[in-house]
Amino acid sequence: MRAEPTAGAEVDSPSGSVAFVRLHALLAFFVLAFAITWAPTAFGVFMAAGPLLSALGVTAVVDGRRGLRELGSRLIRWRVGWAWYTAALLVPLGVVLGTGALNVALGAPDSALRRLQLSSLALAFALRLVVPVFSPIGEEPGWRGFALPRFLTGRSPFEATLFLGLIVAVWHVPLIFLSSEDLPPLFLLATVAVTFFYTWLFIRSGGSVLITILAHAAEGTVGREFTGTNGFAGPDKSHWIVLYTAGWCVVAVVLLVFDRQFWRGRSGRSVERMQASPVLGPAA
Repeated sequence: MRAEPTAGAEVDSPSGSVAFVRLHALLAFFVLAFAITWAPTAFGVFMAAGPLLSALGVTAVVDGRRGLRELGSRLIRWRVGWAWYTAALLVPLGVVLGTGALNVALGAPDSALRRLQLSSLALAFALRLVVPVFSPIGEEPGWRGFALPRFLTGRSPFEATLFLGLIVAVWHVPLIFLSSEDLPPLFLLATVAVTFFYTWLFIRSGGSVLITILAHAAEGTVGREFTGTNGFAGPDKSHWIVLYTAGWCVVAVVLLVFDRQFWRGRSGRSVERMQASPVLGPAA
C-alpha cells in the first residue's frame, strides 16, 4: 500500500517553508540577515551585506517581482527635495566634525583633524555608496527598505524605531570582538540613537532608502578616520567616542522633542503612501 504523507512532511516540504516565510516575513528576514552576517565571523569576516541579501531573498519569496521592484524604487527614489539631501549630509558631518573639534578644544591634539584629506574622504564616501560589503549599501536596503515599513504597520515611528535600533545594535555586536574592526562597545548606544535620525529621514523623504544610504555613508566616512591609525589615540580616542555617542543621543532627543507628533502618530497611511509612490515621484 502507498503510505499517506504525514502532517509533519508537509511542514518540512518546500511549500511549507515558503508559507512560513510569507507568514513570518520579518522574523525570516532578521534570522537570515544575522546568519549571513555572523557566519563568517569565525574567519574574521563580518558580512555587512547580510541585510541587503536577506531583504532581496525574503522579498522575492514573499512579494515576488512586484516586491523587488518596490524595494528597488526606494533605493533610487531621488526626487525628495534638496532639504533632505542637506540634512542627510550635514547632520552626520556636523556630529562627527563637531565632536572632533570639541575633543580638540578639551585638550586632544588637533592632528586628527589636520590629517583629514578631502580627496581621500570623497573617494571613501563614493565607495561606501556603491560597494555592497560596506555598511551603507549593505545595511540600508534591509533595515530601512524592508524592515522599517513592516515595523511601522500598526506601530508608531517611535516604537518601530526603538525595536529596529535595538536589533541593529545586537547585529553589530561581533564587531566588538573582531580585531580587524575593534568596535567600541559604547557605539552600540550610538547605533540606537542614529536609528532615530534614519527613521526620520526615511519617512519624511517619502520612503527614500537612497537618502538614508547617503546619511549612513556620511556618518561613517569621517568617523572611521578618527578611530583609525591617523585619528585620536589613547584617552583622547576614548573621549571622542563618548562625545560622538552623546552627539547622536542629542540629535535623537532633539528630533523626539521638536517633532513629537511625528513620533507618536500611527504610520499605516505613511507606509501606504511610500508603497504607492512612483519610482521617481516626489516625496509624500
